[in-house]
Amino acid sequence: MANMRFAVGLRRLIPFLGYHHVLMILIAAGIILLSLLLAGCSSTSPGIPNIFLISLYYQNYPPNFDPAQVDPGVTTAIANIVGQAQLEVRVGYFGICINPDGGAFLCSNNASSLASQVSVDQDPLNLIWVASTFKDSIVFPYLIIVAIVFAFICFILLATFPGWHEETDERGSERDVKPFPSRPVSQVALALIFVASVFVLVSVLWQHTASVAASTIAQDLGNGSVKSGVGTTAMILGWFGFALFIIVTIGLLVMILSISLLDRLTDD
Repeated sequence: MANMRFAVGLRRLIPFLGYHHVLMILIAAGIILLSLLLAGCSSTSPGIPNIFLISLYYQNYPPNFDPAQVDPGVTTAIANIVGQAQLEVRVGYFGICINPDGGAFLCSNNASSLASQVSVDQDPLNLIWVASTFKDSIVFPYLIIVAIVFAFICFILLATFPGWHEETDERGSERDVKPFPSRPVSQVALALIFVASVFVLVSVLWQHTASVAASTIAQDLGNGSVKSGVGTTAMILGWFGFALFIIVTIGLLVMILSISLLDRLTDD
């Protein structure tokens, strides 16, 4: 009985869902994804330490040798310094998480406070400091923040679009009508979501390039003793957020062009 009521209510609701409501849902989803991306490594909440840009961790493995190495034997010295350390460091936009001994993660936006909680034997190569330098000097989250603000304003503008309502025609019968949205409002919304998409694209490309470069360099410097990796979850969140904003941009552009075409046909 409850399922039947839900189905009936859903059937009544669907006809009143407008095109702009779908765009609003996509914008909300994009904002949520980008917000999760920014929140990565900012706390020890479930799943948050798994959202990171780059990870650095101690691990003994056969070093890579190359003729370009002037002193290949330095890997042995590094291995002796590292010893049995197994600390892992993960970097987010606004925080750093460390796992000193394979247990729970400790997260903070202050690298000094994290460094004070580990011993020299746990971080002999100062990976926490390296991660802090990467976060402070290379990571730039503010384009994504501006993009979220622009997307939210676009969401508010879409909420002002007229929906379905009943009107009485000349014969006295009621019918459902939906007026066209304001063209200036539509154009402003399109401009905002387009700029937001560009900002997210630049940020995600920057994030991806910087993370891969830093990961490669760190692993080469710690050849045989330090491993590194790029956060897959963070990349997925960033690219999916960009894709949703692009879909909304295209959707708004198609809507504006369609309304303009209908106006021309009506005038003719």
